Amino acid sequence: MNLLSISFLLFALGLCLAYFLVPARFRWWVLLAFSLAFYALGGWLNLPFLLLTAASIWGAALLIQKNADAQSAWLKAHKSECSKEEKAAYKARERNRRKRILVGALVLNFGILCAFKYVHFLLAQADAVAGWFGGSVHDTVQWIIPLGISFYTFQSVGYLLDVFWDRCEAQRSFPKLLLFVCFFPQILQGPISSYSQLGPELYRGHDFDFDELCRGLRRMLWGFFKKLVIADALAPFVAALFADYPTYAGLAAFVGIALYSIQLYADFSGYMDIVCGLCRVLGIPLRENFDRPFFAHSVAEYWRRWHMSLGDWFKAYVYYPIAVSGWAQRLGKRARAKLGKTAGGALPATLALIVTWLATGLWHGASWGYVVWGGLNGAFLILSVWMEPVFKGWTARLRLGDDKRSWQLFRILRTNLLLVFLRILPELGGLRDGLGLWAQVFRSPTLPQGWESWFPGGASPVQMLVVGFGFALMLAADGIKCRQPVQDWLDKRPLALRFALYFVLLALILIFGCYGPGYDARDFMYFKF
Repeated sequence: MNLLSISFLLFALGLCLAYFLVPARFRWWVLLAFSLAFYALGGWLNLPFLLLTAASIWGAALLIQKNADAQSAWLKAHKSECSKEEKAAYKARERNRRKRILVGALVLNFGILCAFKYVHFLLAQADAVAGWFGGSVHDTVQWIIPLGISFYTFQSVGYLLDVFWDRCEAQRSFPKLLLFVCFFPQILQGPISSYSQLGPELYRGHDFDFDELCRGLRRMLWGFFKKLVIADALAPFVAALFADYPTYAGLAAFVGIALYSIQLYADFSGYMDIVCGLCRVLGIPLRENFDRPFFAHSVAEYWRRWHMSLGDWFKAYVYYPIAVSGWAQRLGKRARAKLGKTAGGALPATLALIVTWLATGLWHGASWGYVVWGGLNGAFLILSVWMEPVFKGWTARLRLGDDKRSWQLFRILRTNLLLVFLRILPELGGLRDGLGLWAQVFRSPTLPQGWESWFPGGASPVQMLVVGFGFALMLAADGIKCRQPVQDWLDKRPLALRFALYFVLLALILIFGCYGPGYDARDFMYFKF
């Protein structure tokens, strides 16, 4: 079900009515029923894989919890009978049992994810290798990736690891755990939430609040504006450029890849605004996924502001477990003895960053473009770790403090320029085309002639002017967020000004929004992940 359709609005209205009309203790059942219905409407064949993930994670978590509880009871009962060595041996034995349960569940669920997302990529590499010897590997696998499998797998695995690390208790009710896994506002594009944050909010029956209704609807309006007026208006132009980039002048190609970044941000953050707004109407706080990414001063800061839930997931379940593992710390200790305190101390973090960013690239897509994209992002982050003392020395000698606006602006422009080029690398379908678009920016220095040479794909000057106005509004909203939440800022404005702003947004959606007869409503861009 497309979130931009009338059917979704009716679905959301039915959800809100049903949620607030039933007694509070049954409201989580309403969320579960509507979530399963929403997912099933996207294809009944997707449902068994979702249920398998939920059931396996639920069962594994209960077994781990049962073993941990039994261990605590045994230790308490034999507190005075066993020596310290016997207790340590018992705890190690039981932990290995829990670890085997954990590994089995991880292999099953990541195996399903890899089978759907990466089998074609692996077969293509096998075919290329076989071609060197005159053979071939035929890719006869035909299946469709289940909706949201990357998101619900990561969220489920995060919950299981939290139970294993004793960060939360296992949920004994399978329907409640299933709701956490399949909660429909976040299953298709996130955010990836922790069980401790989202679970209690889903199970607690929230009461109707008129102020939350108004704030939620305002945010949904803002999300529809971003998607329909900005992202979808830029989509034909970006698609035309990507399809035939060698024919465009370098400056037009650069404008195109810059506008692609705006399209992606408006599209992805617009989705977040719509679902967060809907959840706010229900009284359920959904975690934020963006925090003014275009204002970032460095690559590391940018990735702390963009798709924050995914970054936090990789940080909590990949980066830190590697960086603080016993073998990594032993390696760092040996490296400090040979390479010095600074270089040796940075080695565990470096190895963790390499693994984390290669995995991040593969999560986004099964192609060498995404692998290289992840590797380059990781390389810049590693460079910043290793060169931090040098950078601090340079800035101190040049007196370039963070309090200087010109230095802040330079860092923001530098960061966005770098990430504009990195982001485009895997987006044309292959690494070769991504590198080709890079080269086209510098290969053809002539100025484009005519509007179509600047903005292909049928974009009109008025439409691009509206897009520019919309982007300026997005930057203004992010600027306000530097000081206070935008919703709080709006509440302090005069009523007439607020309604004028809502009217302008709604009018722009109705006049310039990409919808209606002859328009095939585009899915949100992160659906493909």
